[in-house]
Amino acid sequence: MRWIWIDAFTEFVPKERATAVKNVTLAEEYLHDHFPGYPVLPPSLMIEGMAQTAGILVGEAADFREKVILAKIRVASFDDYPVPGDQVAYQAEIEHIDEAAASINGTILRNGHKIGTVSLMFSHADQATVDLGLPEHNFVFNDQFMDLLNTYRIKAAAKPA
Repeated sequence: MRWIWIDAFTEFVPKERATAVKNVTLAEEYLHDHFPGYPVLPPSLMIEGMAQTAGILVGEAADFREKVILAKIRVASFDDYPVPGDQVAYQAEIEHIDEAAASINGTILRNGHKIGTVSLMFSHADQATVDLGLPEHNFVFNDQFMDLLNTYRIKAAAKPA
């Protein structure tokens, strides 16, 4: 099972930036287990939400021909935790991208207020790990991730100019 830590894209500018949101609800089981009696979205899952947002942005830049894998967390700093009822926004901006790798800078907002920064590096697995014997199919960008991006594109195209 693959967990998706974003609910929808609210902005997507190819090869530049993307914003995705996550609505935090008590219906999600992980909230009950992380800190019993104090349900919060932990920093590790906010990092994963940013990685998913940024990973799709990086993958789209090469038309999803590459397997984009999180290679390094350069910086992750948080000032607070989201709680049930909050909406988290992951704002990712490409800092650098080439054939082998990419780096992004990200800001995490809770209900419109900055609560964290994350800087990530991604590897293009097809270029950087040719001899590792990874599967031929693109196991990174599954149908769930592609549906998130396609839903945004459909909504954006339907908006009046």
